Amino acid sequence: MNRTTLSLIAAATALAAVTGFATLKPPGTTGSSTAAAAARLPVERTSLLCPQPSTSDIADTVYTSFTPVVEGASSGGKAQLQSATQESADGTGSAGGKKSGTKTAKSAKPVVQPKEPGKPAAGDISGADAPALVGLASGKFAPGWTVQETTEVAAGAGRGLLGTNCTAPDTEFWFPGASTAAQRTDYVHLTNPDDAAAVVDIDLYGKDGTLKSTVADGITVQAHASEPILLNTLAGDPQNDLTVHVKVRSGRVGAAVQALDAKNGGDWLAASTDPADSLVMPGIPKDATSVRLVVFAPGDTDADLKVRLASPSGTITPAGNETLHVKAGMTSAVDLGDVTRGEAGSLVLTPTGTSVPVVAALRVVRGKGAGQETAFIPATAPIGARATVADNTAKGSTLAVTAPGGGATVKVTASAGSGGGTAVSKTFTIKGGTTQNVEAPVPSGLKGTYALTVETVSGGPVYASRMLSATQEGVAGFTIQNLPDDRGTVSVPNAEQDLSVLLKQ
Repeated sequence: MNRTTLSLIAAATALAAVTGFATLKPPGTTGSSTAAAAARLPVERTSLLCPQPSTSDIADTVYTSFTPVVEGASSGGKAQLQSATQESADGTGSAGGKKSGTKTAKSAKPVVQPKEPGKPAAGDISGADAPALVGLASGKFAPGWTVQETTEVAAGAGRGLLGTNCTAPDTEFWFPGASTAAQRTDYVHLTNPDDAAAVVDIDLYGKDGTLKSTVADGITVQAHASEPILLNTLAGDPQNDLTVHVKVRSGRVGAAVQALDAKNGGDWLAASTDPADSLVMPGIPKDATSVRLVVFAPGDTDADLKVRLASPSGTITPAGNETLHVKAGMTSAVDLGDVTRGEAGSLVLTPTGTSVPVVAALRVVRGKGAGQETAFIPATAPIGARATVADNTAKGSTLAVTAPGGGATVKVTASAGSGGGTAVSKTFTIKGGTTQNVEAPVPSGLKGTYALTVETVSGGPVYASRMLSATQEGVAGFTIQNLPDDRGTVSVPNAEQDLSVLLKQ
């Protein structure tokens, strides 16, 4: 067999491998091989990871799952949340090679298992033994699938309302706003959903640059396991403001920082959006008593930023904090006080000159004295085509929408309730440069909790966040989640068959 024949066989094999994932069409009568434009189709598989909610014996956690009804989605499929320590697919047991006993985690009942798109499904766990969860959705449950983890802790460090959106596994995360100060106990939770161990490096950056650590590199997260890493064990002297950088050498993980304050409650700090020269942190509560901005420049160039507040009436500049200089490789922080002054607001960072990518987050405090509570607003991506947040209540949810550039129109849909009710939609117009606490719809005949889906109708980009609030023993507990694009669709090229590539040298 000569080399030409071998080359043709190899090329045909490669073509078969490629076209196995594309739609093959017979060549047209004109002989054209130009592929049609890529179509956007609903995703068919989505995975989410929920961190271990609490180590408190008096913690009560609710998981709420929701998938919007998406045109063109598959007719079959399912979604469920189970313990991260469920038995691996090859039957070798749970993390670390240990068998899970006569009743494996894989056979255990899922914490949440929704029955249909368009209606939330909820499950709850109490106490300190609640595990990290791994979720997988397929078919009609996959496009736009979201899961909210909400925990109430009545007393102790980090008491209050803690909430987070369960996130997809990834290989890199930035967390500006963490701390190793005396009153803070911060953990970075790493969850591995796969059958092989993941290896992770954690870098910490303070006001003077990198914090040296001998134990932050090469952290192994076993298969189907979750590791809470106490930041105090990785750093030396206490640092009021830290940026945590999680890098995965091999495998993939979910990551989130749990920030527990001895005096001011606590919450989950979600990852900032990828480094960018312009950032938006939407939905500062109108009654915030303290707002602290934390920014980090990960490159080799200093960043100079304009600081602006998008209020209901337009964009304003915080007095005394018009600009911020961020040294390369160092974490900068500034107190903005009660910057919103009784009105809803969103913080917008833009370059004063040269564009330098940064990451950022806000630490927000509500209440006074012993009744203070803390939440975080990391910089986020725009809602894009559609974004969803679950676990809303009729009186305890506030939806903030901002259009930092041009004006925009958005459609907000309240789903059916988890226990009953009918979906309702409203359309809102957001003026450019403003933030609005919109009067989001509530399902008619609501029973239980519901989901809010925000869609961009025109204009944009638009950013949004949702605040949940609940008062316990005089403490105004609250938590804030951003609404980035749910990435429920994917671009799929429409390929055509072209066997002439076999003859090209």
